[in-house]
Amino acid sequence: MALTLRAVGGLTTAEVARAFLMPEATMAPRISRAKQRIKAVGASFEMPSAQEWPDRLDAVLQVLYLIFNEGYTASSGPDLHRGELTTEAIRLTRMVHRSLPDDGEVAGLLSLMLLTDARRAARTGPDGALVPLAEQDRNLWDAAMIEEGTALVTASMSASPLGPYQLQAAIAALHVQAPRAADTDWEQIRILYAILTRIAPNPMVTLNHAVAVAMTRGPQAGLELLESLDGDPRLARHHRLHAVRAHLQELAGEYAAARENYRLAALRTTSLPEQRYLRARAGKLER
Repeated sequence: MALTLRAVGGLTTAEVARAFLMPEATMAPRISRAKQRIKAVGASFEMPSAQEWPDRLDAVLQVLYLIFNEGYTASSGPDLHRGELTTEAIRLTRMVHRSLPDDGEVAGLLSLMLLTDARRAARTGPDGALVPLAEQDRNLWDAAMIEEGTALVTASMSASPLGPYQLQAAIAALHVQAPRAADTDWEQIRILYAILTRIAPNPMVTLNHAVAVAMTRGPQAGLELLESLDGDPRLARHHRLHAVRAHLQELAGEYAAARENYRLAALRTTSLPEQRYLRARAGKLER
């Protein structure tokens, strides 16, 4: 998957490393070893056997998911969004869906991409500044993409075994169906994240789960859940842990601690829009 992201997806080694929550120094030799292994065994492009198919499909879906993620929120550089990556990820996922129309996870991934990308126009202001979900102008969201994505996830969840892409799409659907941020069904989102944590645990799921817990059980409950990530080496220097902790501390009225975590998050991201947003949040709390 790492080699495919580098050689086919066009991501830099640093971007691939960030997608897998590991240092670039660890990822670079991994990609080199993959190249050498392919060369050594004389690998060729062949249709996988029936036994190989599930693992191969899982890898394809994860590659498309990670390309989309890098496009939707660029991990470095001056722009929040890289439209060429999200557009290509959606195009390729549509191809997979046409080939496998009854696969629930393929439909779930396409739904997730559509429901997420539908918010693109509202995610930045006229000056390119990041606009968080709760403050976005929902009239700018793409209604056609929301309708298509919602129909896909509704049909797939009723007809297929439940999987992580379907769950994430269902969460995205709940966000875009709320006419106002205050109308968001956070309790349903919390339940879906709890299920997702059981079937596909990873630190980013836990981060999002903590926000949902904070919105339903109070910010202190969300902060307690974040403590489980403090010893996770994958997040040791990742800005999102500090950013989420700062947000929950702000909700809890712990303004001095929130300010410091916003500043730490700003130092640890290489995305300029995220840096500006996080510094602005810290500055607001300073005042």
